[in-house]
Amino acid sequence: MTMKKDIHPENYRPVIFADNSSGAKFLISSTAHTKETAKWTDGKEYPVYNLEISSASHPFYTNQEKTIDTAGRVEKFKNRLAKSKK
Repeated sequence: MTMKKDIHPENYRPVIFADNSSGAKFLISSTAHTKETAKWTDGKEYPVYNLEISSASHPFYTNQEKTIDTAGRVEKFKNRLAKSKK
């Protein structure tokens, strides 16, 4: 069986998805736009797409509850709460 020609986008290639929360990395075919590259375990260079959360760090999949706050929203909330109590 042969694959149909010209059904995938031109930019469809292997991309490393890097989870910033857990450090996990996945090599998956994608059309995601990236600016940086990195070496994979096979020694080849691939584009890298950074993620804030993936199945390797999401509480639903890891069965661990944790707060991921990259924008400082939790700290801002605590500061507002402390000011309102004064």
